[in-house]
Order: sequence, then C-alpha cells, then structure tokens
Amino acid sequence: MKTTLLFTWPILLLTSAAQAQIKPIEFVEYDLANGLHVILHQDRSTPIAAVTVMYHVGAKNENPERTGMAHFFEHLLFEGSENIKRGEFTRYIENAGGTLNANTSYDRTFYYEILPSNQLELGLWLESERMLHAKVELVGIETQREVVKEEKRVRMDNQPYGNLLEETMKRAFTVHPYSRTIIGSMDHLNAAKESEFVDFYKTFYVPDNAILSIAGDIDILLTKNLIDKYFADIPRSTAKIPRPTEIEPTRTIEVRDTIWGKDQLPMVVQAYNIPAQGTPEYYAVDMLNKVLSEGNSSRLNRVLVEEKELALYGGAFSFGLEQPGVTLAFSLANLGVDPKQVEDAMNAEIDKLKNELISEKEFEKLRNRIESDFVQANSNVAGIAESLANYRMYFGDTNLINKEIDRYLAVTREDIREAARKYYNPQSRVVLYFLQDPALAN
Repeated sequence: MKTTLLFTWPILLLTSAAQAQIKPIEFVEYDLANGLHVILHQDRSTPIAAVTVMYHVGAKNENPERTGMAHFFEHLLFEGSENIKRGEFTRYIENAGGTLNANTSYDRTFYYEILPSNQLELGLWLESERMLHAKVELVGIETQREVVKEEKRVRMDNQPYGNLLEETMKRAFTVHPYSRTIIGSMDHLNAAKESEFVDFYKTFYVPDNAILSIAGDIDILLTKNLIDKYFADIPRSTAKIPRPTEIEPTRTIEVRDTIWGKDQLPMVVQAYNIPAQGTPEYYAVDMLNKVLSEGNSSRLNRVLVEEKELALYGGAFSFGLEQPGVTLAFSLANLGVDPKQVEDAMNAEIDKLKNELISEKEFEKLRNRIESDFVQANSNVAGIAESLANYRMYFGDTNLINKEIDRYLAVTREDIREAARKYYNPQSRVVLYFLQDPALAN
C-alpha cells in the first residue's frame, strides 16, 4: 500500500487515513444446534474458496504425561476415516486442483483446504469426516509416530538453535503448561496407548470445540445448506472440555543459564512475560517489540548490526498467546564477540525506550507498518478465514478483524514507554546464552 501522508501531518489525520484505506471484511456468522460456530465471508474476486476448521486444542490442553498429542493429531487426522481410505485424504484435494495443510500452536489446531470454488462441497465433506469419522487406530498411530519423530529430527535436533524455544519456554513458565514444547515428548507419544488417542479425539474433536470458517467465491445460502448437510447431525460433546487453570506466578528473580550445543555462533536470548493477546497492554508491548526489531531501521538491527557490528541479527517479537505469554528478544553474535557485550548493547537499547519517548517520526513509521501488516494479513481468502476464526476463538469477537487496528492506533508513545518500564524488567526475565560446546566443535 502506498502511503502519501507526510510525517509533519497530525497523528489524527494519519489515523483517519489508515482506517479509510482498510476495506472492511464482511461476514456472516451463526451457531449450529450442536455448538459448531460457522463464519462465512464472500469474495467473488477469484474462483477459489478456503475451507478451514479451527479446534480449540493445543499443547496447553494436554495431559502433562502425554505431551505432543495435539500436534500428533495434526498428522493423524490426515490418515483417513470410515469413508476415506488411508492416504486418500490428500489425494482428493490434489485431484480437485487444491492444496491443504494444518498447523498446531499452544492454543489451537488449524486445518484448511484451498479449492476451486466449485469444489466447496468436497472440502466440507472431508472436514466433516475428520470431525466425526476419523480413523484413530493403531496402524495410523504407528505410522505417524515415525513421521513426528522425523519432523523433530529435521526441525529441532538438526536445526541451528533448534532447542531455543524449548529451553526458553521451560524457564519462562514453571507452572503454566506453556512450558511444554508443541511437538512434545517422543517418550510420551511412544508410551500412549491406542485408547488414549481415541479419548483425546472424542474429547477435543467435537463441534462445540470448533469453528468452521469459509472464505472465498461462495454463495452464502447454498453454503449454509451444505454445512447443514455435512455438520448438523454431528453430536456435540457429552462432557466438559478441559481447559488449563494454572496461573503463572510473577517472577521476582532473574533466571540466567547457559545452553551448550553444536551451534558455532553465540546467541543471547531474553524472555519477558507479557499480557495475553487482546488485552489492552498487549498492544503497547507488541508495538514496543516492533520498534526494537521490525525492519532494517529497527533499534536492535541499527545499533547491534550496523553501528557496533556486534551481531549478525537482532530481534524481538511478542509471543502472543491466549493466556499471558512472553516476549523473546534475541541477538546472534558475530564470531569472536563476547555475548556479554551483545547483552549489554541489547539492554542499553531497552533502557532508552524506558527513559525516552520514541520520536514522532519513528512513531508514525510504526503506525504505517501496522496498517500494512493488517492489509497483508487479509490479502487472500485463506488469511481472512484464519483471521476470522482466530478473533472468534480467542476474543469472542469476530468483528475484531475490522476493529483491532483501532486498538493499535490508540496506543501512544507514552504507552510504549510504560510497557518497556513495566514488562522489560531485569528482575523478572530469563537470560540464556546459547554457546558452542567445545566437545562438539568440528
């Protein structure tokens, strides 16, 4: 999006222009009698449709002795159903000219198909089969155990700093289940019996724990009729769906540790606990992190990488979660640089944000970037379908897809400074140095 506003214009004018340039996303939403929440967005611009289902189950919902179950089901539920042979789920979509995938977080599991719009019914049938008739049986479980093990080897064990999130989260959270990894424990998955997988499916893969979100070239009335055909008769859950109740205590003493591994360059990681996404103070924290790390002119990149040449990269991001989450600030040091120098430089930039307001020019650039991010997030039907489901599941307000930008634009420079003072607290942070173990050096 091209921005024509001058930095000398009043902030009020910038806010009005940003709101005017973002086209509202129109949608229809309703509930089936079985509790399934449905969201429909019509977009006739291209002949495609995204069929998505978001289940309110993630790593935080698992039995602590059976971690990895939510992610495991992301794989298992492509195995087939009573009416779909093993291996055919993907083939149906590919033969129709579509694509499909799924992903798991700490808070939810998300499945989607992007199809030619004349294949909408196929997507609905497949997702109804996943919800009601999935085959949770030993042959598929054993197959996917090996798939998940290989994924862990590729994405974590053999990736640079592949254990960063695991080592950080288990120190940032000592009580709350966010301390677990999403991929979970291979020992836990190996020990799980077939009946435990069946129980997990029956507990969480129910209509009243799901959102069906469809966006694209659809006829609303026809789509409603198809949804009734495939989903209305699926029974709702008969038991209360378990949710974590643990509250992470406020940390009052800094946690500091060194993680020895095979990575050649030192990395400094700082973790600060922050409010849950959607809460008023979360927006100020998120904008603070964008000041630190988003773009080549960001604070950490400009100072650590360009000016002082201490690091190859420096960043910070808000790990926004349904319950209070964490900010991760990190810098990858240049070869031969003492990580303490890098940490001191990071702290100096954070201290500036605590003591000084960011400039008007930097603030307006930040707001323009946020506007651009919103436009890009909703630039295709798959992104719109996911955003609609996210806002409904996490905040109970689907229309935040159109209004959340107002929450960001309401944040002041003073709010950003206060967020730095309140949440970037050295006494409550986790600091980790990831260093090369001499015994593992090549």
